[in-house]
Amino acid sequence: MVLKEMNEVSRNISTQVERRIYAESMGRCMNPECKVELFKDSGDIMEKAHIIPYCDTKDNSYENLIILCPNCHTNFDKNKAFSADDVEKWKKIRKAEFERFFSKEYDTFEDLKSEVVPLLLHNQAIFENYYSEDQRGLWDIFEGEILSNNRILKKILKHNTKLIQKHSQESYSNLAIVQKFMLHIDEFEATRISKEKIRHVLFPTEINSLFGIKPLQKDFIPSVESIESLIAVLLNKGEFESIVLGIDNPYIQVKKDSSSEKIYLNDTPRLRQIYYDSKCFRRVNVRFESLNYALKVIKSRGLNFDFLEIDNLKEITVKGVKIVFIYEYCLSKVKLQQLCPEEKCVVLNLHNWNGESCISGEAYELAKEMKVTLLTMDKFYKYINGF
Repeated sequence: MVLKEMNEVSRNISTQVERRIYAESMGRCMNPECKVELFKDSGDIMEKAHIIPYCDTKDNSYENLIILCPNCHTNFDKNKAFSADDVEKWKKIRKAEFERFFSKEYDTFEDLKSEVVPLLLHNQAIFENYYSEDQRGLWDIFEGEILSNNRILKKILKHNTKLIQKHSQESYSNLAIVQKFMLHIDEFEATRISKEKIRHVLFPTEINSLFGIKPLQKDFIPSVESIESLIAVLLNKGEFESIVLGIDNPYIQVKKDSSSEKIYLNDTPRLRQIYYDSKCFRRVNVRFESLNYALKVIKSRGLNFDFLEIDNLKEITVKGVKIVFIYEYCLSKVKLQQLCPEEKCVVLNLHNWNGESCISGEAYELAKEMKVTLLTMDKFYKYINGF
């Protein structure tokens, strides 16, 4: 009979209240002298305790509930080892501890990343292992860990937004991704996962890109100059290994300590953050997508290319011929004079929106005098086939 009444009391606790007390526990018993982990490999050992007995108040509010381990719950309810005032103070102590532990402001994004990534990976592992129809029982057990981790993630991120790249346009802003993630955390805590279809903010996968967990294939950041600046920074730090262009997913290979990794140039949130941290954002002169396409054309003909300087992606050689890439709506005589290309080199205008008019007649005349070949993209196909 007593067990039946306890089950009825538990069922009367609202989902929102239940999830709030799970989150505030941070996965440990709320007794500050205990703090035993509540989530074990075999399941959770958390128990919901009423500060003022339910039979006296019928109060299932957040303020009257606390998460304890079985031992502390027994000592409170049955052994009277703690008073209601003691237990009520535990909630305040945990809140103060939470604020103190997770309000730290980090010096660099890499420091922030070292704290955030383990929590994100832990949540990901729980979701992937238990969020399926045949694992619903285990999901209900381990969901509390996600709630606790999320509460920590939100606090850490909230106090370190200054380290996140931002932009006035939301679609160009990593801070907007983080803000969306924090909104997702709020909704996740307030709603049941079984109602996922009516949730307004799902987990933004861009978060995994931003923190280097899993790359996304998004649009290229247009500036070739930004990539060149990043290569220069990496060279100075001794971290640059190589750059691979002319493929669908171009990347820079970098080394850190004893490991090596790829920075994909279409993994937009991560690359934006790296540019921000390294102060590598540069005004667009040559558009990267157009450059990479031209290099793909060269490779598709079975040809290899080499960069004259590794931090200058706009000049290559193909079978001894120097090719200079520019991006001009209309290449003028004046602009060609400023470029001052050397004899026998090829200047390819990647800007093809203007067709044949993307190179002026005067520029063609000057190119003859300079013994330089000027090409539009349309002429480039025929030219490269002749190698």
